[in-house]
Amino acid sequence: MREALRGLTTRGRSFLAAAAAATVSAFVLGERDLLRVAVLLAALPLLAAMYVGRSRYKLACTRSLDPGRTPVGTSARVILRLQNLSRLPTGTLLLEDRLPYALGSRPRVVLERLGAHQASSVAYTVRADVRGRYAIGPLVIRLTDPFGLCELERSFPSVDKLTVIPQVVALPAVRLAGEYNGTGESRARSVAVHGEDDAATREYRRGDDLRRVHWRSTARTGELMVRREEQPWESRATVVLDTRLYAHRGEGPTASFEWAVSAAASIAVHLRQNGYKLRLVTGSGVDVDAVEAGGEGIILDTLADVALTQSGDITTLVEQVRRRSDGGLVIGLFGALTVAEAEVLSGLRGNGATCIGFPIDSSTWESMNETDRAEADKAHAAAALALVRSGWRSVPVTHGEALPSLWPATARGSQGFAWRAAMAETVAGGVR
Repeated sequence: MREALRGLTTRGRSFLAAAAAATVSAFVLGERDLLRVAVLLAALPLLAAMYVGRSRYKLACTRSLDPGRTPVGTSARVILRLQNLSRLPTGTLLLEDRLPYALGSRPRVVLERLGAHQASSVAYTVRADVRGRYAIGPLVIRLTDPFGLCELERSFPSVDKLTVIPQVVALPAVRLAGEYNGTGESRARSVAVHGEDDAATREYRRGDDLRRVHWRSTARTGELMVRREEQPWESRATVVLDTRLYAHRGEGPTASFEWAVSAAASIAVHLRQNGYKLRLVTGSGVDVDAVEAGGEGIILDTLADVALTQSGDITTLVEQVRRRSDGGLVIGLFGALTVAEAEVLSGLRGNGATCIGFPIDSSTWESMNETDRAEADKAHAAAALALVRSGWRSVPVTHGEALPSLWPATARGSQGFAWRAAMAETVAGGVR
């Protein structure tokens, strides 16, 4: 009852105040009828508090998200299903789901009555323009009387997570430089080294199918030999994302870093769909692999959380990539680079790796006067040229450019790449 009295609404407290005023007036004026009015005014909120406080509803709630992972700028549907597990019907219920500010205002739904063992579903939509993981819930239920004099809150502890991933754009199909680099052992390579008899044989192991026994090799070696299972040549790719705070400009969804994150997501999905074994490395210490079917989901979930970091440099990023590097294709998305930093990136050229870089001119994400703009353009062109001389394919990026239009420049023998390299050398002027 004490909790119910604390739940009196402004209307209920006004009734009690009116009752107190009527009581004082009745004694001062000697009006017994006014005292009866005071008793009625006080009884109404007290009875309402007793009614709400003694309500013992058994309610169950489930929440589902459709979909649970949504790209930036799209909507997701939240479905709430409320079931009355008790034998008594409920009164008026006000439902409110707790949401973070980025998903919009909190939805409020009124259920007039929920019968015994009856269930009802309500739905609402949310939309996020900033990637991340957002907690939805807990659901708060407000119990109230028919006159709105008392209101109590009950909440469910369950919280669901909505993952807002970066925007993924479709990329045109091109033949990438280094697309056949990777690891694996194919029958054709073994034949070239060992000859037909030993092309794909190994020692017999317990459990091997006897139909795979290679009798010619067995007779020659004196040991039971079986045919080795063919292992296809695997294409591997590493996507490198620069997360240095000072290398990016802009704020919110239109910042240069958000362009880089969206590009990393688009490239990762494109490569996975083309059969690449994928690895994602960021300057903030993230290092994840996507080798199984549907592995791009791991990459997208990781990119939903990635953020800029004040610590870290290009040298540390190179060391992190090389720690588990096995060659293949390396695609880097870098913020503003200096010539020295571009030269450090040559360290990723080991193990026969083919490197394609997207140096982002983050200075174009902010306004500058003509003199500063000329200096910034020259510095960016010099860094792009240094990246080329470090053995990278360099595809410079400026504000307003779309990744699908830049992607063809990564193709083998692309004229777009040669044109961009020539432009970079021209703008860089005397920088050599």
